[in-house]
Amino acid sequence: MIFKAVGDSRPYPDHGFSTTRQWGTIAPQQVRLEELTTTKSTLDLSALLSEDSTFFGDLFPHVVQWEGKLYLEDGLHRAVRSALHHRSIIHARVLNLDV
Repeated sequence: MIFKAVGDSRPYPDHGFSTTRQWGTIAPQQVRLEELTTTKSTLDLSALLSEDSTFFGDLFPHVVQWEGKLYLEDGLHRAVRSALHHRSIIHARVLNLDV
């Protein structure tokens, strides 16, 4: 199994981070794929296979920590691509809502 769980919604409250600039204030850190719960249950194969899928976005996936759990909010394609390359850790920006 790649992820801890597969979800299809964001169970945490709105955090107000909606722009790449806001997320850019959070330094990336290592996150194990097996600790993540996804917030999307579908994957677009063309986005997964695209060589420039992060051209206009953040290079790092966005993760929200809430109630001690880690939720992959943005970057599902990058995380799956990492798993396909036999990597179990990704660098992601983690917004901690537990503090």
